[in-house]
Amino acid sequence: MIGYVGAMSELRTERLLLRAWRESDLRPWAAMNADPEVREHFDGVLTREQSEASAARFQAALAQRGWGWWAVEALATGEFVGFTGLDPVDDDMPFTGVEIGWRLARTAWGHGFATEAARAALAFGFETLALPEILAVTTATNLRSRAVMRRIGMTRDPADDFDDLTVPDGPLRPSVVYRLRAEDHHAGR
Repeated sequence: MIGYVGAMSELRTERLLLRAWRESDLRPWAAMNADPEVREHFDGVLTREQSEASAARFQAALAQRGWGWWAVEALATGEFVGFTGLDPVDDDMPFTGVEIGWRLARTAWGHGFATEAARAALAFGFETLALPEILAVTTATNLRSRAVMRRIGMTRDPADDFDDLTVPDGPLRPSVVYRLRAEDHHAGR
């Protein structure tokens, strides 16, 4: 597993702070995960308990490794707007590596926050962790996330696409994989 020597990292962009999870994040996090539009490309909404458990797992990984799924705060308001970050690919996936991901509250959509936060996470992954590659996975129907993947320089090879057998048969099963290699990231900066 990829490690990180040092304290838990905070990442700052022009408008966002990617930081540790706080108790005050739990209510808006649970509200996001109970929103069917936010969870449109996942297998259902989450209960408050499920949301709180996920935030606890995310914070534990951040504390252990120094990186992972950061809470995202809008600097202008101090408001929790979602999460973004990097995490080792789940064992049930047909490939290995580190993936990037994001999820934002609907009120934060359309402001470029996902792209801005993802670029900060990519820079951390390539420059601090020295990852050779970062990948992103989503449902084939998640056009918004796929657009972010392209904006941050990721590309898709249809040969990598797969059916996610961890979700019921249906429109959420076909998945696409986007990748960005370190040398391409550095060349594009």
